[in-house]
Amino acid sequence: MDAWPVIFLPGVVMPASAAFANLLAELGADVDAVTKDLEVYATSTPPSDYSLDVEVAGVLDTARVRGWDRFHLVGYSAGAAVALAFAAAHAERLGSLGLLEPAWAGNWSDASASHRALWREYVRVAALTPEESMPAFVRMQLQKGVEPPQPPPGPPPPWMAQRPAGIRAIIDAFMAHDLDRDALRRFDRPVYFALGGLSNPDQFRDEAERLARVFDDFSLEVFPLRHHFDPPHRAEPSALATSLRRLWQRSESISGTPPEAGANRPPTE
Repeated sequence: MDAWPVIFLPGVVMPASAAFANLLAELGADVDAVTKDLEVYATSTPPSDYSLDVEVAGVLDTARVRGWDRFHLVGYSAGAAVALAFAAAHAERLGSLGLLEPAWAGNWSDASASHRALWREYVRVAALTPEESMPAFVRMQLQKGVEPPQPPPGPPPPWMAQRPAGIRAIIDAFMAHDLDRDALRRFDRPVYFALGGLSNPDQFRDEAERLARVFDDFSLEVFPLRHHFDPPHRAEPSALATSLRRLWQRSESISGTPPEAGANRPPTE
């Protein structure tokens, strides 16, 4: 049996292997999965020339190493923003696009006033000390009244020390990147967007509504009890796995052949 080739991109905080462990356990052996960390953390400090183009090049290099001409791409938060940039630049390489609450979806003028105000606040918060910026960064992505998750007991993991600088760098990269909306309009593969019902609607629902006006084949799924820091790939992996399988099966039904050729797929659940 051939396996679906999929690259998974994490958010700007948790490493990819930990972020997607629950989901990959549900998907099983019929998915040839690569969990790829963000390039912003490839070195101890963000590269001086860091941009979303660096992240896009990293995805291309990962596919090259695997020998994949075509594959599925799933990203969460900052990883989903990278996935959008990749789709705009290299649509021909993708069988489908899975977006799990993108942290950013273009600096387009049709964003709501509240969305634009939120991003001005992100830029301000990113310049604060880590002790100030990290709690604010978390709260801004939640619906008002939703309590942020408690940090796990014990000392923070070593990789956490890189996160404040990484967050600042990727926010700067978002602000500098011209996400090509016309290129995304030409993207003819299915796009799936997972939205947490308890996440900040000024950010994530606004993005979903804007992207629904861009992509012809766009499906939105709301997980009412989830939020950006309790996302479905960790909290409801079985349900998300089912939705992703449907996405990949739909991609095959449109093209007639799956990425990297393979005919014997399991039936959609």
